[in-house]
Amino acid sequence: MVELSDDELDRYARHIVLPQFGGAGQKRLKASQVALIGAGGIGSAVLPSLVGAGIGRITIIEDDVVCLSNLSRQSIYATDDIGKSKAALAKQFAAERNPYVDIRMKQERLTVDNAEVLLAGYDLIIDGSDNFMTRLAASDAAVKLGTPYLSAAGAQFQGQVALFTAQPCYRCFVGDAFDADDCDNCAELGVLGALTGTMGHFAAMQAIRHLADVGPADTGILHLYDALNAKWKAIRIIADPACKACGEDAAP
Repeated sequence: MVELSDDELDRYARHIVLPQFGGAGQKRLKASQVALIGAGGIGSAVLPSLVGAGIGRITIIEDDVVCLSNLSRQSIYATDDIGKSKAALAKQFAAERNPYVDIRMKQERLTVDNAEVLLAGYDLIIDGSDNFMTRLAASDAAVKLGTPYLSAAGAQFQGQVALFTAQPCYRCFVGDAFDADDCDNCAELGVLGALTGTMGHFAAMQAIRHLADVGPADTGILHLYDALNAKWKAIRIIADPACKACGEDAAP
């Protein structure tokens, strides 16, 4: 079991005094390893929360650079960062925020061909990518690896977050139609900047609850947020027996 230094006890004091969390929950966070796919609108909200919470190791998977249109919603970047690597900047931001977190980066795009290699060895995969093709590749890899998969997304005024473990999986939710569709990102649809922050912080909360083992299990529940009307709702996802990733006839 990992231990907490005196500095860490002070840093995480507001967590530790929570009776549902305590030192045991904080130690579980420190022992956890998380892969974060994407350091854009969702990822730049997830990252500060996880780093501040004291996750032991976070690997950022991102191949993009900062552009001007990112700055309305990606709060860890500044105007002077335009043209620079998001992964490198996100790693620098995280390292400066909390020296007790091991921050790593992989400057490459996650695909069907490399997903299992990139995502092996983690306790949780958090997907903040902006297209179905990447999400399905990540989810399918998570199923094969037996790793919990937390998906977070936002477009226009609609956001969604869901944690999947084994069955159902993300493919049970969206099906197979989007395997070759890479055009559903916010550049095409538009997105309210604050929405990605809302969904990213909520995803971080779900990740912390899962990793620290606090609160009831929330797997297979899709949380939907309608920002235009400021309303939340939750829907249970049903496992698809015919799902090619987690169904009865899924390839090993």
